[in-house]
Amino acid sequence: MSEQPEQVEPEITATDAPAPTPVPDEVLLDAVDLARRALLEATRPETVGSVVGHVVEDDHVLTLLFASDLSGYPGWHWSVTIARVEGAEPTVLETELMPGETALLAPEWVPWSERLADYRAAQEAAAATAAETAGAAAGDGEADEDELADEDDADLDDDAELDAAFGQDAGDDAFDGIDIDSFDDSADDDESDDDGDAEDGDAEDDGTDDDDAQSDDSRS
Repeated sequence: MSEQPEQVEPEITATDAPAPTPVPDEVLLDAVDLARRALLEATRPETVGSVVGHVVEDDHVLTLLFASDLSGYPGWHWSVTIARVEGAEPTVLETELMPGETALLAPEWVPWSERLADYRAAQEAAAATAAETAGAAAGDGEADEDELADEDDADLDDDAELDAAFGQDAGDDAFDGIDIDSFDDSADDDESDDDGDAEDGDAEDDGTDDDDAQSDDSRS
C-alpha cells in the first residue's frame, strides 16, 4: 500500500499579509484653511460650506470634504486632496466638485447607434400592434354581418313555419284567419252602391224639375 504524500500548508509571508489601514495625518486634518483657500480660487465663497468629512487616501494623503451650497447641485460636495512629506508643509493636489449618495446625476450615456436601434425596434413593435388591432376589428365586422344575415334567415324560416302551421301560403292575403281580399271586394261593392244611389237621386231630381216646369207652362 503506497503512502500518500503529506500535505504541507503554505507559509504566510510578510508580503501576503493585509496592508495596514492608513491613519489620518493630524497635520492634514488641521489644514482646513489651506483647503478652503484652494477652493476659493475655483468658486465663489458663498458656495463653499463647512467641513463635512474626510477620506484617508494613503499615508500622509487625505481628502477634506466641504458642503456645497452651489445652486442646482443638491447632494454634491467639494473635495480638496492634500498631502505632505515628513518635515514639509501640506500641499494641495486637486480640488473637485463630487456627487454624494443623494446627488442627482445625468443618466449613463448611450451611443447613438444603440439609441437608434432601440427607436427602430419600438417603431416596429408599434406598427405590428396597430396591424393586429386593425385585423381584429375587420374580423369582428365580418362576424357581425354574418350574424345579422343568419338572424334574417332565421326570421324568414320562422315566418314560413307559422304560415305552414296555419295552412297559409306565402301569397295568401289572410291575416289571423281573416281574408283581407274580402274587405277589398266589399269596399268596392259599397262604392258601386253609393255611385248607383247618387245616379238614381240625380234622375229623380231631374224628373221633379221637369214636372215643375210643365206645371208652370199650363198655368201661363
